[in-house]
Amino acid sequence: MDINLNDLLRRYRSYPFEDYPVETPHTGVVFLKVKEGQTVRGPSGEWLHRPGTLLYVIERERNVKRMTALWSGQVSGIRLDIEGQFVEAGELLFSIRHQLDKEEIIDRILTQVLYIFPAPQRARYFLAPEISARMEKQFKEGVSVESGDNVLIMSLMKRDTMISYQGIPGALYKVYFKSGDTVEQGSPLLGICPPDKLQYVQKIIQRIRTEWEK
Repeated sequence: MDINLNDLLRRYRSYPFEDYPVETPHTGVVFLKVKEGQTVRGPSGEWLHRPGTLLYVIERERNVKRMTALWSGQVSGIRLDIEGQFVEAGELLFSIRHQLDKEEIIDRILTQVLYIFPAPQRARYFLAPEISARMEKQFKEGVSVESGDNVLIMSLMKRDTMISYQGIPGALYKVYFKSGDTVEQGSPLLGICPPDKLQYVQKIIQRIRTEWEK
């Protein structure tokens, strides 16, 4: 897919942010732990093992769950009216406005150029062992994939299911998750580059890296 890179760069320069909604996972009484405009941090550490900033707690039947930030950014649009109130599942509490860096902008632009293989449902995902092994040996050259290849393992409700790739053949150019991550339904998992688009994609990346700092 060809894109108007000038328009995309102009748009990201004017608003280099992503707004992530923070919603309740289930019913319960909510107690907010952040304020409007507060800066919060997402998970940190080599394995992202240190949790992010505490955002709120939700209590249901005397069970208290501490909910921490998954992204770094600023709290925006906080709902003070729900403080100490019982809420339904999926209630929007506020958003986290995350400022995108250059590499994140490249990733987002590439979703409009590459063939994107999305998550079929909300679950934890892992690269298939064969794909992981091939990536370690030949990632720079590109790991080729075709329809029917087993590329992912989906872990849901303590059951692991092998996921086969369905799409155009090409090189596995981008992996949009870390092994073991929980990925929302419809979010990108893999970006596949058809062989005839490889030089075009590389030119796009080079131009973004060259021009973004201007």
